[in-house]
Amino acid sequence: MSFSLFTKRLSLCYGLSLFTPIAFATIQTTPYLAMHVQPKYAQLKAMPYANPNAPKGGILSQSSLGTFDNLNSMNGKGSSTEGVNYLFDSLMDRSLDEPRVMYPLLAEKVSYDPEHLQSVTFHLNPHARFNNGQPVTAEDVKFTFEMYQSKANLGFQMYLSDLAKTEVLSRYQIKFTFKSKNNVEMPLIVASLPIYSKLDWNNKDFTRVTLQPIVGSGPYVIDRIDAGRSIRYKRNPNYWAKDLPVNKGRYNFDRLKYVYYRNLEVSFEGFKARQFNLYEEKNIRNWVTAYHFPAVRSGLIKTYKARLGTPLDIQSLVFNIRRAPLNDIHLRQALTYAYDFEWQNKALFFNQNQRLQSYFDNTDLAATGRPSTAELKILNPFLAQLDPVMRQGVLADWHYPISDASGFNRQNLLAAQKILKDEGYVIRQGRLYDRQGKAIRIELLMQQENPQRELMPFVRNLGRLGIQVNLRQVDVPQYMERIRHQDFDMMVLKLPQTLTPGKEQAQFWGSAAADEAGNYNYSGIKNPAIDQMIRKIVAAKTREEVVLYTRVLDRLLRAGYYQILTYGKPERWFAYWDIYQQPQIKPKLSVGWEYWWVDAAKAKKLDQPVQKSGLK
Repeated sequence: MSFSLFTKRLSLCYGLSLFTPIAFATIQTTPYLAMHVQPKYAQLKAMPYANPNAPKGGILSQSSLGTFDNLNSMNGKGSSTEGVNYLFDSLMDRSLDEPRVMYPLLAEKVSYDPEHLQSVTFHLNPHARFNNGQPVTAEDVKFTFEMYQSKANLGFQMYLSDLAKTEVLSRYQIKFTFKSKNNVEMPLIVASLPIYSKLDWNNKDFTRVTLQPIVGSGPYVIDRIDAGRSIRYKRNPNYWAKDLPVNKGRYNFDRLKYVYYRNLEVSFEGFKARQFNLYEEKNIRNWVTAYHFPAVRSGLIKTYKARLGTPLDIQSLVFNIRRAPLNDIHLRQALTYAYDFEWQNKALFFNQNQRLQSYFDNTDLAATGRPSTAELKILNPFLAQLDPVMRQGVLADWHYPISDASGFNRQNLLAAQKILKDEGYVIRQGRLYDRQGKAIRIELLMQQENPQRELMPFVRNLGRLGIQVNLRQVDVPQYMERIRHQDFDMMVLKLPQTLTPGKEQAQFWGSAAADEAGNYNYSGIKNPAIDQMIRKIVAAKTREEVVLYTRVLDRLLRAGYYQILTYGKPERWFAYWDIYQQPQIKPKLSVGWEYWWVDAAKAKKLDQPVQKSGLK
């Protein structure tokens, strides 16, 4: 297949009367999808972060926490399975180096008007096949999106809420029409979602939890399921797309395996015993102190740090502002002073974490310093509508309070007390009371795997302010059920962000999502200025506009004191048994495991002592 750039322009004339102006639409057809940027790799036969000659074979085995009971990750039910994404192809595949750029997969080309993005037409590759040999057609794509829009969870349905219509134009042409005229994210969204087989779902309920294998068109198929404990996939030797440029040198492992553990400690011991080969270390104490066991000292285990150009995860303490007492921005502001990152980082994290100062940390999307002239121009119409606390925060050179790391946090707690006193809160006999004389009590909801030791310093500081805190630790199903129905005062959150913000921001912060069970606006934010910024981000035509509007959104979110941003780790840490090789050039936006491969000689050498010891 030739991937040379070609453009087809169709001029469509409307209203050809002498008195009606002529309008033109410019439709381009390209073997890539690029939203207001130029793709870098349209001419390449393989991606630069791939080794096209990488050998096939071996296994990549990893761990996961908890359990699983559902192979259909798109219906939002149960606990979905790690690696299930490898069962399915999407219409196009994201570049791991370029935001807002996708290359051919199920669709070999795409037609759209980049200036008027109200519709996009994908031309499917006639050679595309499901793993049962059936062709992938436009009917399968239409069926998939009808299921997403009617039977997926409400949060995901909202993600696709701008999709107005999906039309089959021919056996291999599918057209998506959007409600908005310039939502640059929607073409990327519909291009990135897994495509299901319509025939496979005859007489099957899309909404049910299932471990029955699902027909997909991806590079792997199910090999073995040990329900709730492990799942193994095998590479499909007849994978239809193995020779496409995005897949050259990719999917080199014959097997992928995920082993489930109840907690990180047991998972780490499983790695040391080589029950799996690749481990992402998330425990800072372990990373600093625990990698001195014999296999590391002898070189059998390697450690690896990956620093990516992607936003750090949002890790935060979330305030539910729907109900008292946290519907008061002054109380939320005071509680922010009680969080002592500096002492926690020194005492618990070996100074390996950094304080999050932005909802888009580690990117050019993060707002820094005071608002620029361009940001002020956008903010000015909204300033009069904002609470004075929020208005002050929006205009400030934002930084969270800094402590002296002594563990006493004295100056910040005094600042918090002053805020509360100025707003009519009083302390009597060590208890804090609001203006109506009601004692301030807060329940902090957390999952079982959230370490209490990280939260206790914050809880103790709240106690010094006279606030009674009930630390409520529940199992994962109960936790998910409670946050779905907004049944909490505060909660611990970890939420991934994106380098290309779009429609998902409405799910995180938009007013419509605040009252929807199962959505992600956990704080219950309803702010017209934030809604407007999200709309501007979605409609932005250039990267410069995306950056500008996202920085304004960032300022609004911080100044609203909806969450306490806590900490992030600028690197991802991994350890692996020394049987893997990786390309010299690393992708910027992903670790890119699927481009690694097994060094057969190292694997054979390593297996010899393992067999003698009886480890498997």
